[in-house]
Amino acid sequence: MTADPRAALDRFIAALEAHYNAVAARRGEDDPAVDDAYYVLADAYEVYDEALAQVHGEATPFYLAEDDDDDDDNDDDDNDDDDDRDESDEDDDERDDEESDEEFDEVDLHDGASR
Repeated sequence: MTADPRAALDRFIAALEAHYNAVAARRGEDDPAVDDAYYVLADAYEVYDEALAQVHGEATPFYLAEDDDDDDDNDDDDNDDDDDRDESDEDDDERDDEESDEEFDEVDLHDGASR
């Protein structure tokens, strides 16, 4: 099934507006309406990004960060592999870091002021 990027964009824009409205009308620190709007926004973004890539071969300059729980699990796995790394892996990492500095800055949609 071919995705419709225009429809996905419209949904994404509507989700941005709904998220803003939920934040502006927040009723306390743990307002479930803000949390719900946050997750709808994240989902709408992913659908838009995937549709854009599928139809036009393009991507947005944003990414969604993993949940903190997932990061903790990945940190444990990464530490196990650190002993197995050699110098060539570290050189590759340094080149990757330099290349990414030349690209657009990525925006983390999960670490915004909405949480």
